[in-house]
Amino acid sequence: FLSSTQLNKMNFSSSKTYFFLFFTLAIASRLILAQNCGCSSDLCCSRWGYCGTGNDYCGEGCQGGPCFSTTPTNNNNGVSVSDVVTDAFFNGIADQAASNCEGKGFYTRERFFEALQSYSNFGTVGSSDDSKREIAAFFAHVTHETGHMCYINEINGPSGDYCDETNTEYPCVSGKNYYGRGPIQLSWNFNYGPAGQSIGFDGLNDPDIVGRDGVISFKTALWYWMNNCHSLITSGQGFGPTIRAINGQIECDGGNPQTVARRIEYYTQYCQQLGVDTGDNLTC
Repeated sequence: FLSSTQLNKMNFSSSKTYFFLFFTLAIASRLILAQNCGCSSDLCCSRWGYCGTGNDYCGEGCQGGPCFSTTPTNNNNGVSVSDVVTDAFFNGIADQAASNCEGKGFYTRERFFEALQSYSNFGTVGSSDDSKREIAAFFAHVTHETGHMCYINEINGPSGDYCDETNTEYPCVSGKNYYGRGPIQLSWNFNYGPAGQSIGFDGLNDPDIVGRDGVISFKTALWYWMNNCHSLITSGQGFGPTIRAINGQIECDGGNPQTVARRIEYYTQYCQQLGVDTGDNLTC
């Protein structure tokens, strides 16, 4: 706190300056830096990755939570996500899965758009080409991760160890498994924990809900995307960095060139369908 003497010495020029100082201090006191912007369901994730309320958090650039936008699938660039992700586009992916796939009837366009209401910046930032590239990139990864929306749960997932015991903020719960689930195959306790906080479910005690609830499942994919991939593709860094953000430790830098090639193939295919070029930096 500043003493009255100190304040006098600072010789503020107008009442507006006093107000600005007060407002800045008030906002600063409310800042909550979140790992991966894992905000609770009642807070907005700002463009800078902070959790809070008010226009600075829920206004322009809001990435998730109760953003002020009343039209989450539209933005000033004129792109409507629903016009891009048409029935034909979505079902063109999902229909390639076999009829006995667990994802049949789980991954639906309706559930995707219900989940999208919480992520107003998806597919609506930058130019119209940027928007289409982001949509193509997201669904390219979904296609690869789920086998054209066939799989909900990771193959042999329960046999894997996805508990990072060094992470004390989101400690593993005994008997719970944090293997890949959902469109992006959310994995690890340090992702389930903050995803649950942001979306509104207990990710550590009930990770299985990502495989039971289709809307929550899509929300986890969008949550991960908005916090780790969105700015990469919309800033023009290219598709390659999104591969690194999703599974780079295993696939990139020569780790598994075949899977990288498949992701690029899907991305290129979807860009062609949406009438946009792929941009540069496709690989990792």
